[in-house]
Amino acid sequence: MIPDLKDPALYERGVPYDAFAELRTTDPVHWNPEADGAGFWAVTRHADIVAVSRNPTLFSSAHEWGGHRIFNENEVGLTGAGESAIGIPFISRDPPTHTRYRKFVMPALSPVRLGDIEARIRARVEALVAEIPLGAPVDIVPLLNAPLPLLTLAELLGVAPDLWPKLYEWTNAFVGEDDPEFRQSPESMQQVLAEFFGFATELFEARRAEPTQDIASLLANAEIDGVPVPFGDFVGNLILVLVGGNETTRNSLSHSMVRLAEQPEAWAQICADPGVLFNGVKEMVRHASPVLHMRRTATADTELGGKRIAKGDKVVLWYASGNRDASVFPDPDAFDLARGNVPHVGFGSGQHVCVGSRLAEMQLRIAFEALAKRVASFAVTAPPKRLRSNFINGLKTLEIELRPA
Repeated sequence: MIPDLKDPALYERGVPYDAFAELRTTDPVHWNPEADGAGFWAVTRHADIVAVSRNPTLFSSAHEWGGHRIFNENEVGLTGAGESAIGIPFISRDPPTHTRYRKFVMPALSPVRLGDIEARIRARVEALVAEIPLGAPVDIVPLLNAPLPLLTLAELLGVAPDLWPKLYEWTNAFVGEDDPEFRQSPESMQQVLAEFFGFATELFEARRAEPTQDIASLLANAEIDGVPVPFGDFVGNLILVLVGGNETTRNSLSHSMVRLAEQPEAWAQICADPGVLFNGVKEMVRHASPVLHMRRTATADTELGGKRIAKGDKVVLWYASGNRDASVFPDPDAFDLARGNVPHVGFGSGQHVCVGSRLAEMQLRIAFEALAKRVASFAVTAPPKRLRSNFINGLKTLEIELRPA
């Protein structure tokens, strides 16, 4: 029996890969009823995920169609907390507006800019790794996996590095709508939003007054058809940058460490030849699938996988399933750093492929290169504590022992 793929409790036990494998074989475009909604189509095959992603005219991410999450963003807000002051992030827009926003952000993530930032990322990684106790169990998430991408984001936004714990708290609340640890009450969420709005207001006003080349300046001073971006949309895009730049890298690091503990031969491969990481990081993202799904909405009656899709139907793209599709990835459940072709959808596909994917891969590579100098092996010493979420494949804690080389 196929479980309710929307149920966040399902993912506390782990990603239901067996159910996804059954669906890919028997019902690849599967109707999933909702107790609190109209239901949605669960798209599980790689080819269908890519096809939908590359047709934004027919399958929309736009706010007015409900946005990019299973819940309807135009009804309950970007974070699902009922907020009304947060504007529309560019992930919830279709081309050509979406494309224009991407062009504003791209200069901060260009190959030249990333080449400039790599040395500073390496220095931060080495400093973080040097402080991790070896030979004893530690929770690696607050010591390395969370601060690394958030310190990088702090630089890209032009804010103080010691703000990273607060950025971590805010982003956990933004994506943790189904986890009582991160979304404790409506009142606590309103407090988070008030704090974040204060931060965003100060940042917006400062970058409007004295723009630089950081991402905050690019977003604050963007113009669409000659009209300056409103503050609300700046806030929505700021949340998008923080969540996208944090969750993918952090959870790819965590899940990969679990796999490397289970497969010591893979870690030995990295230690012997760190060059394997240049392609190996793509396998890490594929295997981790840190973002479980994205949603589209049909703008007209159509057909997909032999099913009739009606205008207005929600279409949910399960990246975690597409990344285990045996028709694309031989032996898909294996963690194989030498896998030659890794056209994964861990960063999305088509118009909405993650603008920071190369930066995420760079941070994964640098982190494991630094660890390879000090760590002979990994051992997970307690079951990881998983995020209660149907959206982010997250590990809130990862107790692990790094055994010295």
